[in-house]
Amino acid sequence: MAAEPDSSRKRRIRAAWTACWDRGDVDALDELLAPDYARSSATGGAVQDRAGFKESILATRDAFPDLTTEVEELVEEGDRVVIRWRSRGTHTATFFDVPPTGRAVEVVGVTFATFAGDVVAEEWVTWDPRQLLRALGIISIGEGVR
Repeated sequence: MAAEPDSSRKRRIRAAWTACWDRGDVDALDELLAPDYARSSATGGAVQDRAGFKESILATRDAFPDLTTEVEELVEEGDRVVIRWRSRGTHTATFFDVPPTGRAVEVVGVTFATFAGDVVAEEWVTWDPRQLLRALGIISIGEGVR
């Protein structure tokens, strides 16, 4: 069975993710994300707007300058797109008060995006921050598990 060709939304998501996560070109998100974009996380915390999301990408890239994020799977249905992703990088600068460890890390997650026309109005992301903390040597395998 032949794979379906990527839709315009999928192509735009892939292009924007590569630009912002792999190269730090966060302005590439301006054409993908709505001006009133909102990003929530399963791990809690404040809802991010577009500017806050850009800042978090740049802070992550500062700490992991060789960061790459691979979009492993995109599923589109109606106005929703699910993005399964994997990020890899080396921790070479302070990240959330954690001094550089020089360790290579890998984190996986899923983002659920809702479109309003041609732009993403909101996203909900889930990933396990313990995976990052274990990779950085902050917690061991059994810690933090309930």
